[in-house]
Amino acid sequence: MSLLTVEGLSKEFGGVHAVEDLSFAISPGTIHSIIGPNGAGKTTLFNLVTGIYTPTRGAIRLDGHDIAGRRPSELAGLGMSRTFQNLQVFFNMSAVENVMVGHHLHLDRRFWASLVRLPSVVRRDRACRAHCVELLDFVGLGRYVNSDAASMPYGALKRLEIARALAAKPRLLLLDEPAAGLNATESREIDEVIKKVAAMGVTVVLVEHDMKMVMGISDHILVLNYGRKLAEGTPTEVRANADVVAAYLGAHV
Repeated sequence: MSLLTVEGLSKEFGGVHAVEDLSFAISPGTIHSIIGPNGAGKTTLFNLVTGIYTPTRGAIRLDGHDIAGRRPSELAGLGMSRTFQNLQVFFNMSAVENVMVGHHLHLDRRFWASLVRLPSVVRRDRACRAHCVELLDFVGLGRYVNSDAASMPYGALKRLEIARALAAKPRLLLLDEPAAGLNATESREIDEVIKKVAAMGVTVVLVEHDMKMVMGISDHILVLNYGRKLAEGTPTEVRANADVVAAYLGAHV
């Protein structure tokens, strides 16, 4: 059974079809990439899946349950987490505090218990911090645990966002251009993190322009053009598709 299924999905903005009659399925435990030219509808699709936009038409199903139009906070509780193309980091917090924000769904949020700092709350907070330190180690940021986010390099902040998304304990992780703006070394570091995440059993969906990364780590690729599906398949199949080459990849991929 597919973890995520999209059927006949469309989104219009004032008569403009940003996504049109799109259908695809994502199997659990895979790395699924979404590529296409600028303006192809990739980020709009992410925003539809993660509840930021409500579809004009169509269905989005997680484990067979329709989630179209549900709030992002609800989807987080169902096991969906994401990062954004532009950094969404709390620069007035430390690295570990940023990651702890992502863990909030799993903490005791009762007002009075937190106000009087019951022993159970203190224990959970300590366990939360320890877990978030482990996540920073996992993404290669162990040396930044207590660093101010504002002092961290851009490539490290990209991995910090992944750690924070993982703190929500997702089954499905959506990454919007995780390698954007990175140099070759930083891109390789993100590449390794994504493969480690998938090896944990988390299903990964990413939008990315770095074709070397996409072709190297993806189990399946969906190609969009003008909001519609142009092609999909394995990296080998997509690389050999003449329509994809003509529309996007170019002759050197």
